[in-house]
Amino acid sequence: MRSLIRAALLLVLVFVAAFLVFGVWAGSSSQLTTGVSKGGHTDLDQARARGAELGEKAAAAAKDIETGVSDAKLTAKIKAKMALDDSVRARTIDVTTDGSTVTLTGTVRSDAERDRARILARETVGVTEVVDRLKIER
Repeated sequence: MRSLIRAALLLVLVFVAAFLVFGVWAGSSSQLTTGVSKGGHTDLDQARARGAELGEKAAAAAKDIETGVSDAKLTAKIKAKMALDDSVRARTIDVTTDGSTVTLTGTVRSDAERDRARILARETVGVTEVVDRLKIER
């Protein structure tokens, strides 16, 4: 999982560097050597501002990726626990995670199965709240 995040950050950093390099190369030869455009003002400040803006966007995107990965990781842990438990039919229960809140939806055969599914979710490290939307199949 960390390698995915590292790869995404590396890709964003390469994009930012390429933008800055190609932005300078796209200018006239006088801009390339002196850093001053023909109008007499520098493009360096604009490039720095744009680089900072892209850096902030990259950091926000990396945070979103990290959050999504941790939510998926938590969901996978709960589904695995349910799949290994003989009293819970994991394929009939959907697990969604939003931060540390887990929502269980689907159908179960009994109150005992519902209780066991809630316990498995609640006992998972990282879960602070379990929302139960399970329905008993009659």
